[in-house]
Amino acid sequence: MSKKLWGGRFVESTDKLMEAFNASIDVDKRLYESDIKGSQAHLEMMEKQGIISSEDAEILVQGLDTVKTRIDNNEMAFTDALEDIHMHVEENLGDVCGAVAKKLHTGRSRNDQVALDVRIYLREETLNLIRMLKDFQAALVTLADANKKTVMPGYTHMQRAQPVLFAHHMLAYYQMFKRDMERLEDSMTRLDVMPLGSAALAGTGFPIDREYTCQVLGFSRVSENSMDAVSDRDFIMEFISHASICMIHLSRLSEELILWSTSEFAFITISDAFTTGSSIMPQKKNPDACELVRGKTGRVVGNLMAILTVMKSLPMAYNKDMQEDKEPLFDTVDTLKICLDVYTRMFSHIDIHKDRMRAACMTGFLNATDFADYLVNKGVAFRTAHGIAGKAVNFALDQGKELDGLSFEEMRSFSDLIEKDVYDFISLEAMVARRNSYGGTGFDNVAAAVDVAKKELGL
Repeated sequence: MSKKLWGGRFVESTDKLMEAFNASIDVDKRLYESDIKGSQAHLEMMEKQGIISSEDAEILVQGLDTVKTRIDNNEMAFTDALEDIHMHVEENLGDVCGAVAKKLHTGRSRNDQVALDVRIYLREETLNLIRMLKDFQAALVTLADANKKTVMPGYTHMQRAQPVLFAHHMLAYYQMFKRDMERLEDSMTRLDVMPLGSAALAGTGFPIDREYTCQVLGFSRVSENSMDAVSDRDFIMEFISHASICMIHLSRLSEELILWSTSEFAFITISDAFTTGSSIMPQKKNPDACELVRGKTGRVVGNLMAILTVMKSLPMAYNKDMQEDKEPLFDTVDTLKICLDVYTRMFSHIDIHKDRMRAACMTGFLNATDFADYLVNKGVAFRTAHGIAGKAVNFALDQGKELDGLSFEEMRSFSDLIEKDVYDFISLEAMVARRNSYGGTGFDNVAAAVDVAKKELGL
């Protein structure tokens, strides 16, 4: 005879290997607070509806507090025989309260119970991540604010393109993470739904009040279809998708930090506190924090593929396959949180080498576009001016010079419209200052953008 809480129709005991294979307690035990919170709300609702007595409800609510304290203090033994956190809580509630604990599961199923637990958990973690994103954005904006006049090369195709302000570069990432935050905020409208009361898949015949349970648990609304409520994992897929995009942004930033910290670039120095050394090469200082963030992006994207694949062919309603949703979810939450935390701290310990960045702007013909623009201002069609500038670049390459290193006579050889004011026009400060189209890297634009970002963050 089976001794499981669900074992009434079973005559044989579960094989020990099957117990281990079937159990999820090693993973879902972290849901215990959500599980107990949901159970206490369920009891409050059942008392209100007269489904259980006030005396029983009070005993069970207090008993759940005791169970929570035991788990908090690592006083509860976890076993594969009890499968999951729901069974552990219920079994231990029986040890505390006796037979009355058997009334707890009235009017619900583990199917709607786990859906509730995960939503409670993820709702809190989503709010945590939104706060952490704001903290990281603040670190970016603080660094930008300190470098509003620091000029660096901007790149396309990893080739020097045009000069930009370092602050402008940091604010580009600010915008990326702003979108990440907005995606998480938007996902709350679909996450903040209360599924409890859907039972196994068809609802329950008990006179429950789902709106009241929703109010007690602080959800925005109640799920509208019991089958969808227990089988929906869209909110997990959506969260990991958003997290993957955020990790992609962190990975792109990591790549640039790694490049900038090389001897070849030497644009930045990352603090010793966030770098490591080599076991064989004493001179090495490795940007391991950045490399780990870049590497961990792969596991989060892998988690997205995992949950999408789990859900891709499942019929209605609940299937045991869905037990595989928690490992990718928990790992994604943990990974994104540690990456944001590390980077938020690290960014206050990065030294910016302004002179090195500026020197890099002086080579590579970053003023070629402005040379063409100078001719356009003299009445030359842009495509014609582009061609002239290209010939000038080719000539300068042959001479081993930059454009602003050409003599005035050499400049005039490309167009008799060129005057001596061309040198001021293609100077570094003039090029940056001129780019004041909305969203551009001009000094005034960037200073205003920093102020806007600070206001958005309440800095």
